[in-house]
Amino acid sequence: MSQDQSNDIIELASNLRWKVGENYHDRLTEGIYTNAAAITKDVEVRDGKAHFTFDRKLDQILTSKLFGFPIMVLILSVILWITIQGANYPSGMLATLLLETIYPFLKDLASAIGMPWWLDGFLIDGVYLALGWVIAVMLPPMAIFFPMFTLLEDFGYLPRVAFNMDNMFRKTGAHGKQALTMSMGWGCNAAGVVATRIIDSPRERLIAIITNNFSLCNGRWPTQILIATIFIGALVPPAFSGLMSTASVIGIAMLGIAFMFLTSWLLSRTLLKGEVSTFALELPPYRPPRFWQTIYTSLIDRTLIVLWRAMVFAAPAGAVIWLSSNIDIGDHSIANWMIEWMDEFGIFIGLNGVILLAYIVAIPANEIVLPTILMLTVANLNIAGYGAGEGVMFELDSEMETEAILRQGGWTLLTGINLMLFSLLHNPCSTTIYTIYKETKSWKWTGVASILPVIMGFIVCFLVAQVFRIVVG
Repeated sequence: MSQDQSNDIIELASNLRWKVGENYHDRLTEGIYTNAAAITKDVEVRDGKAHFTFDRKLDQILTSKLFGFPIMVLILSVILWITIQGANYPSGMLATLLLETIYPFLKDLASAIGMPWWLDGFLIDGVYLALGWVIAVMLPPMAIFFPMFTLLEDFGYLPRVAFNMDNMFRKTGAHGKQALTMSMGWGCNAAGVVATRIIDSPRERLIAIITNNFSLCNGRWPTQILIATIFIGALVPPAFSGLMSTASVIGIAMLGIAFMFLTSWLLSRTLLKGEVSTFALELPPYRPPRFWQTIYTSLIDRTLIVLWRAMVFAAPAGAVIWLSSNIDIGDHSIANWMIEWMDEFGIFIGLNGVILLAYIVAIPANEIVLPTILMLTVANLNIAGYGAGEGVMFELDSEMETEAILRQGGWTLLTGINLMLFSLLHNPCSTTIYTIYKETKSWKWTGVASILPVIMGFIVCFLVAQVFRIVVG
């Protein structure tokens, strides 16, 4: 075939493509399955008895327009509730071991061997405490969330989630499989970015990568839960405080899905224009999960690997926190100068300088945002009794003690609400940023995925702050 003939065929195919109408691939796929069902009906031999098909009956409920989404939200809520409640005790035990037992031992050891104060502070108060916080806060929730998530995947439910949300993603110009990568992002955004490999279209894969940060990852749950308990739960009587706090955290997670749809829609009509590719999903049969194998696989392949990555990036973050709080310029530390410099803008958008600095310093790991905020607040206000001015991360004995420190730092209900929103809408952690670059091989798209959420976070916090100040005063 000559080159001219090839060009003629390509041109003819391109012209005919727009004459067959929209959703051609969907109608073609549907026709193939309809013909296959008709052929099967002709050759299949039945004994005339009505048979109960477990898969079909369950799918009629889990994928129905009436029950599909409520059940999905209910399952997510149960998993989150179990994760939240179940992680409290092991997190407390790890914090006691790492921060109240091993930490004083290391400090005594450093004193006994005559270690210089700056090396003692840099290694133990900086690097070690950051690692201790990450392990204590991150390991228990992941060890609970990932196995439960994997059990749902093994059972065959996650493809049903993709089926339910396929139409919504298509309307935003994204791919139905993004529902699966979004779900993975609830455990870890880095894992969610890697999971986008299941999407064949480069354009739709980029959309899934850029918007995965709107899935509230495991490292952000502790901040959401504590702030919701202190500021949102206090709005109702104590008997309903837990329910109100849980509902607000779930609401933030649902808001993240809404922002994912909005951003996908904007990207598909601006930077990443294109036609949505066909998504033919054959639902696998339900099967009993392989419990112990699933537990082992999720702990080794997901929990420990993600934890190791977070630790690698958290160690230098702890060092930076200690250095910024202990290196003085004039009569203030670097941290004090930066807080003062950013405070006016932070208050303008309903946050403060401490929060903004904490999110800059804690880019390596979302898990250290909250202890960084507490440490910077104590150091900035010179509150006695918490290692003030030493840049030391610490653990508080109660939520009331945490609230007291935050209130002294000028926190209000608006600050708490906007911190929850900014925790959802801010740049990815360094592990996720690195993973985005590895997956896209592009600094351009890595920059878009990193900066876009921050811009949206500032805009949303500003709007909420203005409305709150007008309504509440």
